[in-house]
Amino acid sequence: MTTPTPPAAPVGRRERKKAATRRALADAALDLFLARGYDAVTLHEIAEAADVSTTTLLKHFPGKEALVFDEDADQEAGLVAAVRDRAPGATVLDALCAHVKSVRLRPADSDPRYADFFDLVANTPALGDYAHRMWMRHQGALARAIADDAGAPPGDPRTTALARFVLETSALAHRAEDPERAVDAAFDLLEHGWNGTAARRSDAGR
Repeated sequence: MTTPTPPAAPVGRRERKKAATRRALADAALDLFLARGYDAVTLHEIAEAADVSTTTLLKHFPGKEALVFDEDADQEAGLVAAVRDRAPGATVLDALCAHVKSVRLRPADSDPRYADFFDLVANTPALGDYAHRMWMRHQGALARAIADDAGAPPGDPRTTALARFVLETSALAHRAEDPERAVDAAFDLLEHGWNGTAARRSDAGR
């Protein structure tokens, strides 16, 4: 539920069947989690609701957390595309700011359960920690995309640091009273640096 665009449909019959099973399991899990709470639901109950065995469930998902976040590859591809395919004239940080807000704050997913899903993740420590770990796994790919765009050498600590700070804005936003304003403030700091941001605030106060 956290990606702005659905993955491409599998072309082979076997791939379509696997994708349908994964989708059925993920939907069943989400329905049960929202109805009863994450901790109260077992893997056996999820498998039963999706009409498969627990063994089949574990072939598709390593655990309960993974059932909630089934779009890891799409998340990484979206971050890289935000850098590489941004609109003419847009800076890397402009594009990433818009992407973070679109994906992490107001996804294009029209599923009416999204607000409840967000609350479930926010109020379930195991899910919140898992979501953050999965999101931060994309640091390397994002750093490489930024380095390629800037003509910087692979492993440049500046692009690595920038990628990490960009990804961390999501966690900052989720703890803020005004998430969108928090993201904008964080990206403003990344764009101008602390000295530039402080100087502009000083000038505005004169």
